[in-house]
Amino acid sequence: MRIFKGIAASEGLAKGKALVHHHASMTAEKQHILADGVSGELEKFRKALQTAKHTLQEHNASDISKESRDILETHLLMLEDPEYTQQIEAYITTNLVCAQWAIDSVTTSMVTLLEQTDDELLRERAVDFKDVSLYLIDAIKGKGQRRMEHLGEDVILVADILMPSELFAMDKTHILGICLDGGGRASHVAILVRAFNIPTVLAAGGASKTVNDGDEIIVDGTYGEAFIRPDHTVSQMLDERYARWQQHEVELHQMAVLSSTTTDGHEVLLKTNIQTSNEVEAAKACGASGIGLFRSEFLFMESLENPSEERQFEVYKQVIEAMAPKPVTIRTIDIGGDKVVSGLGIDEKNPILGWRAVRFCLSRKDIFTVQLRALLRASVYGKLQIMFPMISGVEELNAVLHLLEHVKGECRNEHIPFDPDIKVGTMIEVPSAALCADILAKKVDFFSIGTNDLIQYTIAVDRGNEKIAYLYQPFHPGVLRSIKMIVQMAHENNIPVSLCGEMASDPFCSVLLAGMGLDELSMGSQSLLQVRKILRSVSYKEAKALAEHVLDMDSYLTITTYIREWMHDRFDHFTTI
Repeated sequence: MRIFKGIAASEGLAKGKALVHHHASMTAEKQHILADGVSGELEKFRKALQTAKHTLQEHNASDISKESRDILETHLLMLEDPEYTQQIEAYITTNLVCAQWAIDSVTTSMVTLLEQTDDELLRERAVDFKDVSLYLIDAIKGKGQRRMEHLGEDVILVADILMPSELFAMDKTHILGICLDGGGRASHVAILVRAFNIPTVLAAGGASKTVNDGDEIIVDGTYGEAFIRPDHTVSQMLDERYARWQQHEVELHQMAVLSSTTTDGHEVLLKTNIQTSNEVEAAKACGASGIGLFRSEFLFMESLENPSEERQFEVYKQVIEAMAPKPVTIRTIDIGGDKVVSGLGIDEKNPILGWRAVRFCLSRKDIFTVQLRALLRASVYGKLQIMFPMISGVEELNAVLHLLEHVKGECRNEHIPFDPDIKVGTMIEVPSAALCADILAKKVDFFSIGTNDLIQYTIAVDRGNEKIAYLYQPFHPGVLRSIKMIVQMAHENNIPVSLCGEMASDPFCSVLLAGMGLDELSMGSQSLLQVRKILRSVSYKEAKALAEHVLDMDSYLTITTYIREWMHDRFDHFTTI
């Protein structure tokens, strides 16, 4: 028996037979060419670029998570990076070598520089450049040597390394768990396995050199352990742990039909966040009270052309009908910042504070009004709510509400039916909006707090910058006080308030958020099951007492420690198995 201790990358337990995969990078041909052959090699490279982009866009057009789509967008941006592509073309021309050799040489130089940095995030990005180069070499060779598209049985995948492209192309229906020799929690593979809900252990040393195909293996993605050919005693212990995990999962799914009501009768509605229509069934299966956030911008990110009114209408209608009679909250286009859409002219030095979301929409009313028409048309097929992102003050809110009324007038003139009582809300994710919440609340039907942006704007910390990642603290007193103030202003104006950021999906935040008075929490489907069980195990009186106590504290370190101890004292039997 061998035990490998690594990084817990994706929670869950998986037990099965090992399938060993040693990554074989596609070897680039190294041939010198004559001067008159340069144009031909340049043409090969440019065609390979288009083929690789098409392959990525095929993945991107499928129903995948936001995290998966972000990674594909990153790879597409690498393929469109003029510095990268020009270096390859210059290498072909200057050194008189074939396209494959140039791709391999330029990429190797870039990867070497990245791997020598002290920044973990940059080191992880080196894998992405390797992956992109393999797409290009694959396109030139016309081969798909790196894929395992069809697996005949359920397996635990054990590998030295794994590229994001390999994971996208694999038959994930038969991959029960994954154990990799290397990798880190910041890697794109780690992000993807969490999005695919595959229990995974990373940085497990030389596991792939020890395991044989068919060996019994248990991967514990919660504790970061992999057990190879366990002996009888350990196997029995692991079987018990595995049984507890399975029972835990069964219990969570059995509660899908129950309300998220505290022991003293207070209900906090639990809804799901989605970005594609394909996620509706998962939302229904976990007993969601509705869709709290449908990220409509992904319709714009899946294609090189803006989706037509008809295309948008059909997607919105499909989701609304599928969830009826439960409500569906669709956020209008929130592009810019970290969401890149080609062809819309968004290219800024400081995109997080730039031309994004409602600011973009008010500048491009030709695009925005098409979306509003599609939303209004779809509203008659169920219970639709429209939500505007990145509102910073009453001027922007007045502008979008005025435009919505104008589009309603157009629909009336054209005899296009829509729900005249459609509810309209705004996200509160900018500190200025939080401070003006009492003003904004008089003009809308609901609030939804977007904590991802609210945290980074409140603390002035880029959540994507690993050098200051430690400052991105949901339990910062400034963040918690902002949330409490928003809730208070909303309730004083008799409107409900939801929270749809990452805090909603964190079990350690659930009781605190309920105690702060949130009416709704919106999150991923898998997180919803866990949060429901937690809320059903406490009283609202306890939750309010927790919130009051925490809001008197002066440090995020103190608050974080206190909440974790408070939660573990009460819920350790199901927050960690």
